[in-house]
Amino acid sequence: MDEIVSAVLAQDISPQDVSPRDVAALRLPASYLGAVLREEDVAMFEGMASSDKDPRKSLQLRHVPVPQPAAGEALVAVMASSVNYNTVWSAIFEPLPTFSFLKRYAPLSPAAARHDLPYHVIGSDLSGVVLRTGPGVNRWQPGDRVVAHCLSVELESADGHGDTMLDPEQRIWGFETNFGGLAQLALVKSNQLMPKPEHLTWEEAAAPGLVNSTAYRQLVSRNGAGMKQGDNVLIWGASGGLGSYATQLALAGGANPICVVSSPRKAEICRAMGAEAIIDRSAEGYRFWKDEHHQDPREWKRFGKRIRELTGGEDVDIVFEHPGRETFGASVYVTRKGGTIVTCASTSGYRHEYDNRYLWMSLKRIIGSHFANYREAWEANRLIAKGKIHPTLSKVYPLAETGQAAYDVHRNLHQGKVGVLCLAPEEGLGVRDPALRAKHLAAINRFREGQAPPS
Repeated sequence: MDEIVSAVLAQDISPQDVSPRDVAALRLPASYLGAVLREEDVAMFEGMASSDKDPRKSLQLRHVPVPQPAAGEALVAVMASSVNYNTVWSAIFEPLPTFSFLKRYAPLSPAAARHDLPYHVIGSDLSGVVLRTGPGVNRWQPGDRVVAHCLSVELESADGHGDTMLDPEQRIWGFETNFGGLAQLALVKSNQLMPKPEHLTWEEAAAPGLVNSTAYRQLVSRNGAGMKQGDNVLIWGASGGLGSYATQLALAGGANPICVVSSPRKAEICRAMGAEAIIDRSAEGYRFWKDEHHQDPREWKRFGKRIRELTGGEDVDIVFEHPGRETFGASVYVTRKGGTIVTCASTSGYRHEYDNRYLWMSLKRIIGSHFANYREAWEANRLIAKGKIHPTLSKVYPLAETGQAAYDVHRNLHQGKVGVLCLAPEEGLGVRDPALRAKHLAAINRFREGQAPPS
């Protein structure tokens, strides 16, 4: 593994001195380190409340055998990765253990059968360098510096050819498949690969993938809300891993984000991104549920009134929904007549309740959105590469502390995204376009927490 790291670092300094042939000739180790879950541990949190389940106890750093790329696949040396909410779900075995996904995938083909193992290497983001490609891969070659989106598809059904997210065999890599990105090596389908934004460090480049693409489809794409200039967009958790990209996309697209946050620090981050309309729901004391079974419509109305104060009397055109159960009734209520609630994730609970009178009589729409297709992911990455949208990386852990990184996200102790160094020996490496970086350095670093960010 040291030989691989040395080659990548040499490529950083003198790209012309490290050819694709040199990278292809690097020896692969028999095993690699990954953040893994073990099938034998799936009952370890049984009977506990979700909030009490601790990813630090379930996620373990283990050596596992190196998989060889099959047709249409690539093996990537992972320099950095990041934690997403599906990392948390995986690590607390909710809503069900991910081993059920691996078993469901296995009968599809001999290549898929390799994923059904008693351990699961998780992680749905990466930045790194291609080491090997399987038969039929032409676009990518060893030595290519890449990031990966997490859409894994087969595309043998006609259903997926208008929108690959509709492929019956659509899966999220590193969550519903094995060999994910929180590891020294990762196995991906070659159509998951995209060029690494070269003004970013490895850890910065690894941060946007899943959440930026998800926010792009949910908010901008015609498969989502189809946001346009001038739209009022209510964004829950606007400084978080998903909401921070939605806020940037709204601002970049000429919309007016109304950012909902839970602390003054998070409000300041939204202001730093350029947002002006901000609601600190903790400071203003919104309580949308009277108790476990009953919502409080008076709070919906108070919330709607506050939104109109910030928009000059207008209701919101789009609600960017991802908390789910806790907020969904309020989201449906405050959306303007004919407006759109676009939803994914449901981090506070999957069973949504709302008053259907406010939906049906006001001609509102609810759109379900899940990750992004390849084109949407590519467009979202292109915005990052051009410096139009920036990483929201706040803190970085070494691979050995992936459990702590997941714990931070589970307990909402973070801003933006939490990164993980995999093969990268330190932060700040991997930049090849210092001029573009210098132009956007303040924006790149605005989420950094109490540490000297890479220059």
